[in-house]
Amino acid sequence: MTSIFRNRYFFATLTALCLWLSFPGGGEIWPLLFLALVPLLFGMQTGSPRQSALCGLVAGLVHFLLLLYWIVIVLGTYGGLAWYFSIPALLLLALYMGLYFSLFAALARVILTIFPAIAALWLLPALWVGLDWLRSVLFTGFPWMDLGYALYKIPIAIQIADLLGHHGVTYVLVLINTLLFLLVRAWPSGRSLLLLLVPACLLMGGVGIYSQQRFAEINEQTTAAATPQLSIGIIQGNIDQSVKWSPSQQTTTVQTYLSLSESLMASRPPSLIVWPETALPFYPLKNDNMGPLRKLVEGRELALLTGAPWYEVLDRKAQNVLFFNSALLLQPDGEFHGKYYKSHLVPFGEYVPLKQFLPFIAPLVEAAGNFSTGTIERPLAWKDARAGILICFESVFPEISRQWVKAGANLLINLTNDAWYGKSSAPYHSLAMAVYRAVETRRSLVRSANTGISAFISPTGTIDLQSEIFVPFAAARVVTLMQGETFWVRYGYLFAPACLAIGLLGSCLAIVRRRQETH
Repeated sequence: MTSIFRNRYFFATLTALCLWLSFPGGGEIWPLLFLALVPLLFGMQTGSPRQSALCGLVAGLVHFLLLLYWIVIVLGTYGGLAWYFSIPALLLLALYMGLYFSLFAALARVILTIFPAIAALWLLPALWVGLDWLRSVLFTGFPWMDLGYALYKIPIAIQIADLLGHHGVTYVLVLINTLLFLLVRAWPSGRSLLLLLVPACLLMGGVGIYSQQRFAEINEQTTAAATPQLSIGIIQGNIDQSVKWSPSQQTTTVQTYLSLSESLMASRPPSLIVWPETALPFYPLKNDNMGPLRKLVEGRELALLTGAPWYEVLDRKAQNVLFFNSALLLQPDGEFHGKYYKSHLVPFGEYVPLKQFLPFIAPLVEAAGNFSTGTIERPLAWKDARAGILICFESVFPEISRQWVKAGANLLINLTNDAWYGKSSAPYHSLAMAVYRAVETRRSLVRSANTGISAFISPTGTIDLQSEIFVPFAAARVVTLMQGETFWVRYGYLFAPACLAIGLLGSCLAIVRRRQETH
């Protein structure tokens, strides 16, 4: 039994379990975030470089298997793939994600060996954050649930996101973990303890003071009489994914959304109603179901924002047609006065890379066809609102919301269909990441999801209202339309790539010095 507790892979697994317990779906015991990495740091500090890398790989593999288990639901239940394809796909994805943990462990071990503790205290968080950022851009990116996201229910703790993004919160968490590890390791040396504690405590104290002040300031701004506001309704149709694209269900689907929308019109009707991603399971240009939609907004000071597939004919003779996953703004005159085509598509969901070489993946593509990529241009305008649209997976990428704010958006709207995830932890992960898009940009974020979670999120990251999953839902709230650009929007988005440069530079210097010492 004693040998088990000394085993580096036991420590790696312990880190993975602590992370799982701190994340949505595993218990949300968020205080564990402040020490979850400590076992991994102890496990990787001894043995050969290869053993350290394997230690990190074990931690990453177990962590991402627990975090991403819903991939099997997506591929198996809704993608039509047999278990002998979906389970290996999960294993391969978790293995790929775990490689970043492995690289961190290998490089962190060298840093801890060569550099003094005071340097390692700052370099290790930079390396971790840098690798998180790298994972968000390589191979179209998959930045799913970085450490900082697990604090989404504690808005008072995440206000530095308007300076450094969610990566800034992750940096502080990893720094605290590193500090605890270094304190235990340096316990006999009082001088070393002081050198570690003073700067770290100054940083954490500064973060705490800033978060409290900004939380109060933003709350005051959102309630100020001079700040524009708009009443918005969100609809959650709870349409079964297995019949969603059936032509025979189109009228029933539209009637479901219309009925829920009309329920909001009885008292203080909203100015804008938001339906989820592909709420219209048909191409709106030539479909009889558009008549009732136009009647909903006709004669009212009301606009409807809905998700729908769309197509553009480039060359009719050559049958050159582009298909898009779109958001459409229907105004009282019955016309679409704003469109956005999704700019970051989901690989193997909305398009199939190397499709000719992977024919067995074809069932994952929507019946509507292989979507093309859109661009971010102008926000969709209605009354005082200038809405930047995040369709489904786009809420995971901070850069997309940043581009919308740079384009003039004073509101973020997330249309999504999370039915693919089933009754798993993934819808809660999606909500957690959306919270940070609000804080980073200081914009209200309105989220309409087919099966949940739909929500209103304030510019402080406070979830003012959220739905349950897999239930019909309709609600309206007055949301704040904030102006201006945060430090993160202007410059702070560069923090994570800068961390990568610093972390890799420190690692390279440590490797060179190590080689010099061994020769």
